[in-house]
Amino acid sequence: MTKRRKSEPPAAPLEIMADCKEAMIDYLKTAFPVRMMQVIKGSDDVERSELMVDAEGNPVFCQQALALRDAMIEELCALPPIGSALDEIIRHFGTHAVAEVTGRSRRLVVDGNGRQKIESRGARSNIVEAEAFMSGAKQILVFSDAGGTGRSYHADRNCKSSDRRRIHFLLEPGWRASNAIQGLGRSNRTNQASAPIFRPVTTDCRGERRFISTIARRLDSLGALTRGQRQTGGQNLFDPADNLESDYARDALNQWYHLLYRGKLTSTSLSTFIAMTGLKLLDKDSGGLLDDLPPIQRWLNRLLALRIETQNAIFEEYMALIQARIDAAREAGRLDVGVETIQAERVILLDEQILRRDPVTGAETRLSRLELHYRRRATGFAQLIRQHGDEAEGWLRNGKSGRVALQVTSWPIMDSEGEPITMWELVRPTGRERIRDRALVESHWSPIGKAEFETLWDAEVAEARSKLDVETINMATGLLLPVWNKLPDDDLRVWRVADADGNSILGRIISPSGLAKVATAFSVSMKIALSPSEMIVAARDGEGVAIPGMEPARLIRAFVNDSRRLEIRDFPASRREWLKSIGCFTEIIAYKTRLFIPADRATTIVEQISRTGVEWGKLAALSDKAA
Repeated sequence: MTKRRKSEPPAAPLEIMADCKEAMIDYLKTAFPVRMMQVIKGSDDVERSELMVDAEGNPVFCQQALALRDAMIEELCALPPIGSALDEIIRHFGTHAVAEVTGRSRRLVVDGNGRQKIESRGARSNIVEAEAFMSGAKQILVFSDAGGTGRSYHADRNCKSSDRRRIHFLLEPGWRASNAIQGLGRSNRTNQASAPIFRPVTTDCRGERRFISTIARRLDSLGALTRGQRQTGGQNLFDPADNLESDYARDALNQWYHLLYRGKLTSTSLSTFIAMTGLKLLDKDSGGLLDDLPPIQRWLNRLLALRIETQNAIFEEYMALIQARIDAAREAGRLDVGVETIQAERVILLDEQILRRDPVTGAETRLSRLELHYRRRATGFAQLIRQHGDEAEGWLRNGKSGRVALQVTSWPIMDSEGEPITMWELVRPTGRERIRDRALVESHWSPIGKAEFETLWDAEVAEARSKLDVETINMATGLLLPVWNKLPDDDLRVWRVADADGNSILGRIISPSGLAKVATAFSVSMKIALSPSEMIVAARDGEGVAIPGMEPARLIRAFVNDSRRLEIRDFPASRREWLKSIGCFTEIIAYKTRLFIPADRATTIVEQISRTGVEWGKLAALSDKAA
């Protein structure tokens, strides 16, 4: 388009309008429906429509449609020029600040007096521009597919601009996932001083999620095919909610159809939606919804033809349904996000046990007990204000733990009846969480002043940065696929544990309550013992956890008299008095003596029970051997 404008006779002064309006106007001139239609009945007695012609065979035009088309063209031509993203970035920041690495041989620029001029770009222009960016002479780099092949724009330790972290804006990702990955890899390479921040750019038109969804799905698929790791393809650019062709999205769309049919939505009504989109949703015979409703791709394509306000309103409801499913899957540990990475400073192998050895290949499935030493990444108060200062809804402090959190608005979810649920995000120095509005009101969080909040925040940041956290986990590693169904199904995620030296371990984390299930599934005697704190955590599971040396006793959470208690169930009657002597107490409920552990002394008592149980187990083993 720009080349055509340049080939026209030049104006004085030079004025070239090369924007998207030309394509829009050409489309209106050739594709706007202005022909009259007539209804005819064929030999099969079925009515059809066809273009109307007069007696001489000339087309008959609708004067009203012609007037509408001409009025729209006139209005479009009256709008100010809409430049391309590349030209607008250069115009706004200037050629002295922007390095352009593209395939253009000429470009249209505006000088200091606001006049246009055509600037030629030689064969070495891209090399010079790239060097200017890497040396720090120009702060901004814009590159296209043509400029993203075989080049590096990362914060290379050997270049002068290595102290500036790259912020990579992904504009117009296109439809080819391989090209998107290739472009993203230009700023994220080896020997870099810092990793880039990736920022996908979208507009406030929710229908654009259709295109983001496609590239997100293809990036995920490509990552899964290349290295078996979905985050390898997507670079963690996209949230699971961005993929509008996932199982969560399809299930949410099916519910959206039913809520629309029941009149539970506020964005549109059933009759209006059918009239706007032309989608067939109702069964002619029964009047109910079709069994085979339109798929997600067709629904998304029809939504793009709606007005922006209607699009956004429908998408707000639809995304709330998707997010409710994703939140539920994440809390249950069923969210499929590929391989997740735990980055630790140091990983120590405490114990290891072979669960299975493949009879053909000899590959082993092992249960490893790992001690992780990691330093939490803490967000400073200044960075918190830069990121969320405008979104702050409250400065909160937890009355029970003394910790602080910034309350910001989060995207809502929708329940099965179409009722919206307000969600908040609590931003903490070392992490964040989403919480429902009612749960926040009923919690221990209460507002405090900004000055006090800043003091407490800085104290938490200093504490997090000054020490290493130590955590112990149990992980099934080695050959997992043949025994996948034997592992506990409470957490199906695959984790990669990596240390600062580049070593990594791949496997599934086994919860404390799942160790007994692993022992039963593989018919092995579990050598890995739980710590007292792990036993208390494992007691939250419905079946509880076995107490070593006191079989068949189990530690379990019980709901008694409207309160949750830690109970020792099926304890040996001969140990009752000893358990009471170390702090346990009994109650007779329904003619049965039940044994409980005080919540404030739980860790100490469980530790003593475990230690004594192990000693009793050794004595019992010696007695059996002597016998």
